[in-house]
Amino acid sequence: MFTTKWVTGAAMLACTGALVACQGGADRAAGTPTPSVAVTGAPTAAAPTTSSAAATDPLLSGKREVTITRVQGSGKPLEISGRLEEGGDTGGRILFVPTPIGDDRYVIKAFGPKDDHPANDDPSCWQVNGLDIEPELTIGAVVCDPDDPIQRFTIIAKGDGTYAIGSETRFLQHLPGNGLVLKELGNAKLTTTFRFTDKGPADREPIN
Repeated sequence: MFTTKWVTGAAMLACTGALVACQGGADRAAGTPTPSVAVTGAPTAAAPTTSSAAATDPLLSGKREVTITRVQGSGKPLEISGRLEEGGDTGGRILFVPTPIGDDRYVIKAFGPKDDHPANDDPSCWQVNGLDIEPELTIGAVVCDPDDPIQRFTIIAKGDGTYAIGSETRFLQHLPGNGLVLKELGNAKLTTTFRFTDKGPADREPIN
């Protein structure tokens, strides 16, 4: 389980517009062990990427903010406050910056609107929810830590302007009644892909 890590990040996100006030409480405790349950294992051949993706695709360069929309869905952008969901209208963050960190992995930073509120310019990051159990895992938002393996995601261009998003051997899929989950495909076909829409330069100046 990833209980300690997830609860720390979730407490920070619960502050929403008052991120500055709870910044100190969201800091990761020294010596906290790295979780290792939900996302072990090496990437499979079903999820090939190339190291040149970030260099050739501006939307994966870490320099552009994007909205992410499920191609097979309602057309509403993904948003994240507690859990990543599709068009939940919860007031969550809908602007994302996929940022390459090497080895064909990305951290996906989340921002609020550009409205001069300093809390919206301080990023949170996608993370596999440690309170979930296999085989279906959700994604939450926490304080960014690119060294944490459960904040590292694969983003695979499908060649038609769409992308598959995964974590290790799992892919982000939509299941009726359960929303967006990270799921092992096994012999099943990838049925959920996403479209990224450019929303301008990633030029935020975070609080710290």
